Amino acid sequence: MGGCAGKARRDDEDKLDFKGGNVHIITSKEGWDQKIAEANRDGKTVVANFSASWCGPCRVIAPVYAEMSKAYPQLMFLTIDVDDLMDFSSSWDIRATPTFFFLKNGQQIDKLVGANKPELEKKVLAAADGSSSK
Repeated sequence: MGGCAGKARRDDEDKLDFKGGNVHIITSKEGWDQKIAEANRDGKTVVANFSASWCGPCRVIAPVYAEMSKAYPQLMFLTIDVDDLMDFSSSWDIRATPTFFFLKNGQQIDKLVGANKPELEKKVLAAADGSSSK
């Protein structure tokens, strides 16, 4: 139940469709800043999934992540493709994909490395419980 490390990417590979549920795909630093500001304004905890389209475990966890985004509307679910935003991802010290960060008021409160479904569900539930619902 690990993650992917390395940059073995084939251009002919299908782009993984990370969309689905209420997941917001982040394609720029500006987009990230905008969503973080929105979450802070609404008092939402952010779940950020640093993922890669070529990564097997990322593909497996993506539909689970999308389902969670529908189940927990009090959280904001973001997905960042590390290949699209390499500089940004390296600033988060991403060593393997997927890596999930949990942020409240822009501060990291939790982290999970790897496509560990039970652990992700546990952490998302904890974040949802700690989130102020309006």
